[in-house]
Amino acid sequence: MKAAIITAAGKSPVYGDFREPVASDGMELITVSASAMSQFSKSRSSGAHYSSDGVFPAVAGADGVGRTADGRRVYFVLPEPPFGALAEKSLVRAKQCVAIPDSLEDGMAAAIANPGMSSWAALVERARLQPGETVLINGATGSAGRLAVQIAKHLGAGKVIGTGRNESELQELKSIGADAVIPFSLGALHPLGAKQYEKALMGEFAQGIDVVIDYLWGESAKTVIVAIAKAVDDTKPVRFIQVGGASREENIELPGAALRSSAIQLMGSGVKSVPFRKLLDAIRNVFEAVGAAKLHMATKNVSLSEIEKAWDMPGKPRIVVTIP
Repeated sequence: MKAAIITAAGKSPVYGDFREPVASDGMELITVSASAMSQFSKSRSSGAHYSSDGVFPAVAGADGVGRTADGRRVYFVLPEPPFGALAEKSLVRAKQCVAIPDSLEDGMAAAIANPGMSSWAALVERARLQPGETVLINGATGSAGRLAVQIAKHLGAGKVIGTGRNESELQELKSIGADAVIPFSLGALHPLGAKQYEKALMGEFAQGIDVVIDYLWGESAKTVIVAIAKAVDDTKPVRFIQVGGASREENIELPGAALRSSAIQLMGSGVKSVPFRKLLDAIRNVFEAVGAAKLHMATKNVSLSEIEKAWDMPGKPRIVVTIP
């Protein structure tokens, strides 16, 4: 079968032939129609993600959409190694499949499942969001962050604040549910950027903040935590949920005083920090909410044969690999 094949850890995939999987008890043999290029899928495929199996050569792709041998249309996640989702066929445990509503087409289901799950699980399972609470999305201009704004509103957030580097894209968030936006510029080229970001955050946090969903980590996350410590009233708990690392800064220097002087609750959300069945429930709920909440994500379709070029394409719009 044709597939996107990763020959060794850290390598990009090549288009070629790979042996077909064979069905067995408890497994579903999937004829794949689409698979989205999420950061989770790319890092897991290359061996960089903490949940990677480290088996090579292997087919890339951590999740996708297709049909089972008996014709059911499903979203599937974490195929059995070495079979990934970026191939004509894949193999996955039956319990790791989610039925797709008839109203949702394959490409959108593939694109929206992982990022939608990330914010739904973070808000529901980890933050335990309550109606009327204020939510800040740190890194709201990315594909996952934009979806998080929409989902937070759908789940009853009273106020949603979006942050990001691109001011024009931040303003666009107001049309999909953001009540306020805060731009920032950080790094060596902006020596005053962290202080300016902190000041803007404190202005918002003085009015109240309940939940932070962080897609960036790095200096921006550190600045958010410091701003919470300085601006939020004594003993007022703020749930900070770390979801992604788009900043590429894996570690931060976190001042101990920021934790001692606030009631901030730091936690992560993802594979292993949330029960797997709850992650699948989150995907089901996102699929059901697409129509009711008018959830939308910009996508771009590419064919499997273009995988070598598509692998390094920007994440916006979301790249969806169509198969065949």
